[in-house]
Amino acid sequence: MREDPGAAMELVVDMTKATDETLREKARRLAGTILLERSKVGPSRARGSSKLRLRPADRGGDLDVDASMEALTEARASGLPAHLEDLYAVDWAQPGIALCLLVDTSGSMTGGRLAAAALTAAACAWRAPEEFAVVSFEREATVQRGLHQPTPPETLVDQLLALRGHGVTGLSAAMRSAADQLVAARSSRRVTVLLSDCRSTDDKDPIPLAASLDELLILAPADDASDAVALAEAVGARVETMTDPSDAPAALARLLDA
Repeated sequence: MREDPGAAMELVVDMTKATDETLREKARRLAGTILLERSKVGPSRARGSSKLRLRPADRGGDLDVDASMEALTEARASGLPAHLEDLYAVDWAQPGIALCLLVDTSGSMTGGRLAAAALTAAACAWRAPEEFAVVSFEREATVQRGLHQPTPPETLVDQLLALRGHGVTGLSAAMRSAADQLVAARSSRRVTVLLSDCRSTDDKDPIPLAASLDELLILAPADDASDAVALAEAVGARVETMTDPSDAPAALARLLDA
């Protein structure tokens, strides 16, 4: 493990797909233990004092009449009700961080890709224990853990190790799911972490939805990062590359702490 942690993790994760049920179960327990331990890079975020924040009224909160006065006046003059998206509200924001991890499961989920997915999810749980979501995606997105769902990290890692890859890469569906998860966040910082080569293979342009996210961070394979870099440049995201799964926690920490 010390000499080549990435290869060792891939081997253990590959064993979780063994046909022998006893071996498979032991491998999953071992993989979970290793991945959770190696994910703890950077500080775990503790909560501080809440602060009032102004946000669009369609995201919840109490109406801020002063900030919404222009829209209310225009609506009254036209004799039509004001649209929520034109109004502003205030609510209490925690100073912490909310994370939504998007895991690309299109194509083949090899031991390396499974290890990277599970390790990154565990790192998100470490960095944002109160508000983190995990969504897997190919053409469609599937929520593996909702933002406030009380799923233990051990259970989540086990879920991700059981993923099987197939289908096209639907980045737009992933971005939409991240926005849906993070809209309920209480934290003032809302971050989407995309684990993918970012080669969109469906017919939907992901750039508009990606650009609408509060903050997008991309983790891409070092040997296939050109599309990830292009997406990051197009929407103002930040990107880090990984040569093997063991790089994931440190790469995530660099992105979050930049």
